[in-house]
Amino acid sequence: MKKLILIVLFASAILIFPQQQKKFFDAPFGGGVGYVPAWYMPNLDPVNKELSKIGIPGLSTNGFYSSGGAGFFYLGFIKFLRVGGMGFGGSVSVSHIVDGINKEVVYSLGGGGLTIEYTVPIVKDIGLSIGAIIGSGSLKIELYHNKGSFSWDGTWEDFSSGNNESYSRTLTNNYWMFTPTVNVDFPLNRFIVVRIGGGYQFAFIEKWTADNDQELSNVPADLNANSFFVQSGIFVGFFSF
Repeated sequence: MKKLILIVLFASAILIFPQQQKKFFDAPFGGGVGYVPAWYMPNLDPVNKELSKIGIPGLSTNGFYSSGGAGFFYLGFIKFLRVGGMGFGGSVSVSHIVDGINKEVVYSLGGGGLTIEYTVPIVKDIGLSIGAIIGSGSLKIELYHNKGSFSWDGTWEDFSSGNNESYSRTLTNNYWMFTPTVNVDFPLNRFIVVRIGGGYQFAFIEKWTADNDQELSNVPADLNANSFFVQSGIFVGFFSF
């Protein structure tokens, strides 16, 4: 009789355990934080068109490196859904001597926001996630024109008189963004994940200003923060896909 009871208990455990696994582990869970480098490719043609007029080589149209961070966690009460946040920033520049004057242009892009992603349930052992970033950012174009030599007293004299050979201006475009993304996370183990992915940043409700927040008009319509990007990343935390 005891043997029969043991057999029944053992068989019951075998049948129940997979059901419990399915109940508690049938969706991704966990989360983490990590470093997320990316490569952004915005439209630089409007800037390069102006640079060509004054004999300065254009900014690279092959894109530029961006450094950033991100984090996420799965919502236990909504299967396959994870939320988090991210931030990024990168720039590209060109410098050239024209008639003995150093001229430099720096184009920079940065931003951050809330991330919402859905991990596709048909893919096991890795996290294939489709989602979006909702947030804000800024595009800056910095212009410099100088001989490369300054003094403390001369700086204030130039500021007082307005007569100097140096020129600088910062053009800023503040915007809101909606960025559809696709990311694939490969777990090396339960605590480390590597990522590859990409997306497209749509910028809207844009406002251009110059220097100390003065209005800037007549900006080319195609000069904006819209950009395709690819990214990678490494995350630490606890992960189960």
